[in-house]
Amino acid sequence: MLQAHIRAGGGRFRGVRHSTAWDAEPEHRHLRRGDWPARDAAARNSAPGSRVSPRSACRSTPGSSPQLADAVDLARSFPDANIILGHVGGPLGYGPYAGKRDEVYAAWKAGIVELATCPNVTMKLGGMMMRLAAFDYGAAAAPIASSELAALWRPYIEPCIERFGANRCMFESNFPVDKMGIGYGPLWNALKRIAAGASAEEKLALFSGTARRVYRLE
Repeated sequence: MLQAHIRAGGGRFRGVRHSTAWDAEPEHRHLRRGDWPARDAAARNSAPGSRVSPRSACRSTPGSSPQLADAVDLARSFPDANIILGHVGGPLGYGPYAGKRDEVYAAWKAGIVELATCPNVTMKLGGMMMRLAAFDYGAAAAPIASSELAALWRPYIEPCIERFGANRCMFESNFPVDKMGIGYGPLWNALKRIAAGASAEEKLALFSGTARRVYRLE
């Protein structure tokens, strides 16, 4: 099937978005589609020289923070695979994780530090609105302002940039999902606020350069 996609793409095929996010709690039904047991085959087929994609196809992996150790294992098992982890590693803040923000944050950050040692992993920055209950977007009387969102997301995004470096990080919009709490323009304004202190070179990487490289858009 993948070979057929590659042929049909006429040179436009870039990789596979393999949904591996998983959590056993009933409140996280939308995370119960993950298939970590199949991760080895998926990564092998994403590695340079594989029969599926000999040109370093990327493997985009939306996960959740309790799975960061699995992501490290995957990256180290297949060091030639081009792995992109979505949503800053998926910190969770509702269901059994509600009221445990400090505990969840500490475990998430430790996982991020370890994952950043894997040079074949790139981090996408954003997409926390649907899982991180630092702010109840659904109960808010009005969409959150970009300044408020920047303040909420900064403690997660800045450590990723610090550990991975701007050349292994890229901002994401995660639309249409993020429409639940903010408009497209204000979302990007929030990301610009977070990156305000970065150099021109770092901003270029975060907003376009890293994506161009890892998705081979040039």
